[in-house]
Amino acid sequence: MLPRVLFLLLLALNIGGACWIAFAPEEAPAPVPASDPGVTPLVLLSELEANQGSGPAQAGAAEVVNSLPASADERCVSVGPFQTQSDMRAMLGSLKPKVRRIQYRNEVATQSRGYWVYLAALKSREEALGVARNLSSRGVRDYYVVTAGEQLNTISLGLFRERANAERRKSEIAGMGFSPQLIERTEQLPVYWIDFSVAADGGSDWQAAISGAADLEQRTITCF
Repeated sequence: MLPRVLFLLLLALNIGGACWIAFAPEEAPAPVPASDPGVTPLVLLSELEANQGSGPAQAGAAEVVNSLPASADERCVSVGPFQTQSDMRAMLGSLKPKVRRIQYRNEVATQSRGYWVYLAALKSREEALGVARNLSSRGVRDYYVVTAGEQLNTISLGLFRERANAERRKSEIAGMGFSPQLIERTEQLPVYWIDFSVAADGGSDWQAAISGAADLEQRTITCF
């Protein structure tokens, strides 16, 4: 009798334990820290660019760094363009103590990448190679037949930094009876400007802060 009771008791306990395991609510695991204590967490480049993209560095944005109430006895100047944000911020730090109000902004500028002399695309590769052989027979060595892309079967005659050199090359090829073309290659790049206000009587020494930057432009602007 006693063994049977013990057997039934153990059976009931096993059944109860199995039900608890099967139907008990699962506890959410504790979150694992992204890095060990005292270690700076990693930041993805895409996350960093996204954070920077929401700030004043976007095209057309501006940030007022130092602001005093506008007055009638002041004038406003814009200085730039700065090719990098680090150069702009260095100048911003130099100008800030010398002016009343100051802000920076960025624009998209078209900049030259040099000049390209070429013969317009031919109807077929065979025709392009024929023209290339004609050039070679006349002593022209610096040419390239484009074999893919939008300029397929175009004959490149050279890339030049200075327009005068490109014009000279164009005249040389034209003198052989060909019809070369010349275009300026450009690209869109961000540039930065600093706007600030100074006393109209010229009492500020802000010019000294930019005296070593001969490539910067100065423009008179409407005060902000």
